[in-house]
Amino acid sequence: MTDKLTVSVLGTGIMGAAMARNLARAGHTVRAWNRSRAKAEPLAADGITVADTPAEAVQDADVVLTMLHDGPATLDVMCQAASGLRPGTAWVQSTTAGTEAIADLAALADEHGLVFYDAPVLGTRQPAEAGQLLVLAAGPVASRERVTPVLDAVGARTVWTGEDGAAGSATRLKLVANSWVIATTNALGEVLALSKALDADPHSFFDAIAGGPLDMGYLRAKSALILNDRLSPAQFAVATAAKDARLIVEAGARNGVRLDVAAASAARLERAAAQGHADEDMAAAYFASFDEQH
Repeated sequence: MTDKLTVSVLGTGIMGAAMARNLARAGHTVRAWNRSRAKAEPLAADGITVADTPAEAVQDADVVLTMLHDGPATLDVMCQAASGLRPGTAWVQSTTAGTEAIADLAALADEHGLVFYDAPVLGTRQPAEAGQLLVLAAGPVASRERVTPVLDAVGARTVWTGEDGAAGSATRLKLVANSWVIATTNALGEVLALSKALDADPHSFFDAIAGGPLDMGYLRAKSALILNDRLSPAQFAVATAAKDARLIVEAGARNGVRLDVAAASAARLERAAAQGHADEDMAAAYFASFDEQH
């Protein structure tokens, strides 16, 4: 079996576009579709065919990779793609869809005879562009050799969490990981907001924790985006983080766990989005600490 495949990428936002480019660089034939075609058009310069419809994009594909906003959007797009799908095609579902939506997506895959892989990724724009994402994946062992070249092209490492993609073990782990990322991002925003309010130099805080157990590369990287006014282009947008935060809260509630920090994080992100920061990096949740005039 050749490891050069025809791969269809549905959804070419921050992550999907980077993944499509890395697939093309790895020598795969790539077709891409995006709801707003203008966002996908730049991919043509990388030798990627931009399709008008999802059904056109998935014709003759060995692997379909979805990287859309959420579960309902993914279900809708894959229903649109249905006429172009062929039984036996592998579907690598990388959207952070939530635990409830994964069951619906897996059911659609079963209906059309697709081999379903639950494969969300950890990482933002920069690691996505470098092909250094961490892929969390679940799906049948028998067909993994078919999707491995795809996962290798977009990620530095793949962590297999199970053999049944429909069970959503990879998505559950992704929500756990994102709960940490979102909580940390909101905490650093409050640190900088409090520093501003108290007229305390935030760099003195960074100096105080330098090299100790409280120091974090992530804290410094995200803080720099705020302090240096580099929130655009987003590494991971406020609106997307707000969606993920709500999925985390809902998953906890369905399983008897109250997640107060995640709920507060969702509210802060939604407030920042309402203030006009939806498309900026999620670190812009910082602005939720102030009235809109700030």
